[in-house]
Amino acid sequence: MKNSSKKKRKQRTGIVYSTNPEYQYTYNDPPEEKSLPPEQQTVYVSIDRKSRKGKTVTLISGFIGTTDDRKELARLLKSTCNTGGSVTGDEILIQGDFRNRIIQILNEAGYTTKIKGG
Repeated sequence: MKNSSKKKRKQRTGIVYSTNPEYQYTYNDPPEEKSLPPEQQTVYVSIDRKSRKGKTVTLISGFIGTTDDRKELARLLKSTCNTGGSVTGDEILIQGDFRNRIIQILNEAGYTTKIKGG
């Protein structure tokens, strides 16, 4: 059995077991936020080196939207900067110092950007 199915089973609420084959379990999944249009969002861009073994990364935070939209934005930024990165929680992490290029890309896409930190 996969870990994800075990985790999903533990999040069931209410009933433990049902013999009704058409019964649908309910889960404690938080509702996912809908994506706001880029013109209504302020995205913060910062540089981070702490707890990353001295490697410089560019963090993008403040994006309001679904996980799929966040991953799509990360994919756009990674391909434009020709580098790697990831999506963790509410942040998009891009490897390297690409703050100016990312701000330019986000502004062209219609986002309002602010530099966070130094």
